[in-house]
Amino acid sequence: MTAARPRAKSRPRPAARPRLNLALQGGGSHGAFTWGVLDRLLDDDGVDISGISGTSAGALNGAVALSGYVDGHEAGGPQQARRQAQQALHDFWRDVSHHGSLFSPLSNPFSNPFGTQGLDAMLGPFGLGTSALMQWGNLLTRSFSPYEFNPLNLNPLKDVLAKHVRVESLHEGCAHCGIPLFVTATSVRTGQARVFSAEELSIDALLASACLPFLFQAVQIDDEPFWDGGYTGNPALYPLIYRTELNDILLVRLNPLEREGTPTRSVDIMDRLSEITFNASLIGEMRAIAFVGRLLRENKLDPGRYKQLHMHMVSDDEGMNGFGPSTKFNTEWVFLEQLRDLGRAAADRWLKDHRADVGVRSSLHIEESFLGRKRQA
Repeated sequence: MTAARPRAKSRPRPAARPRLNLALQGGGSHGAFTWGVLDRLLDDDGVDISGISGTSAGALNGAVALSGYVDGHEAGGPQQARRQAQQALHDFWRDVSHHGSLFSPLSNPFSNPFGTQGLDAMLGPFGLGTSALMQWGNLLTRSFSPYEFNPLNLNPLKDVLAKHVRVESLHEGCAHCGIPLFVTATSVRTGQARVFSAEELSIDALLASACLPFLFQAVQIDDEPFWDGGYTGNPALYPLIYRTELNDILLVRLNPLEREGTPTRSVDIMDRLSEITFNASLIGEMRAIAFVGRLLRENKLDPGRYKQLHMHMVSDDEGMNGFGPSTKFNTEWVFLEQLRDLGRAAADRWLKDHRADVGVRSSLHIEESFLGRKRQA
């Protein structure tokens, strides 16, 4: 009698609605692109969110979405939670457009005097990079600190966040809905990242994560000053690795890794240096993830102690490269809608191509995308 052949091992099948962690970059009003990504992921044929790590605008998106999700979950369960999270994001960004620029006290004070596209439409594709107004603003921030030109420390973003973020929902999201939120800010004193989560989350923590030091006074939390989290984690990935159970992380990337040409104007040089700085910490974490992943594949590390991560990414460099860095201060509704649509389309493409990869394999080749290495056949 012939012995039965051993049954071939089947690959694990992804869940009907796969779960993953989200890592959300900052980028001023370009965060409306992330709004579009989240809006698509929350659709009925999207994914479930297990944890969120966000910096600056990424943290704001995460906090607003989680606030809506928790409130909807309490009222009607997961499906209503997703609908309410989508509505919360729409209402937040709509309110941002009504308040003018909330990401810089110096940009475009003449919002909407000439119709839906305002002054920016007269000066370029949603930007003020070549305008005398923006040049004057750059000179002012190089010459005076926010303690001098904004001594009262006015920040209209605080009121908008208080309207759209329920801090109790953030705490409940971590405790009851199984969706922890991690918000990164940079300690002025130590230069290290500080990750706020669970009961530490507050409106001030969100403001600290989005505090550009040339534009806003440092945010004081427990007598400690904080600046924008992008300097030390844009976004920080390690909270998702060490403080959640899932192996899948989806990065929503806003900042371009590459730009053609050499900037020659001082403002363009500063803008490119800012992009490089804000990408540095992310590239460092990606390098470490790739290194650990290679050692695990080569059986040189204990898989019981280290995760073999499945990394994914949603981005649209082709669509976003048309918008210069100065457009990160533009909060006019027509621009935010365009960014949202780009984000929804990018997320839709990713879902069609890689939804089945969640829980199975990485869909992002880190070495090629972040470390400049060509993929081996």
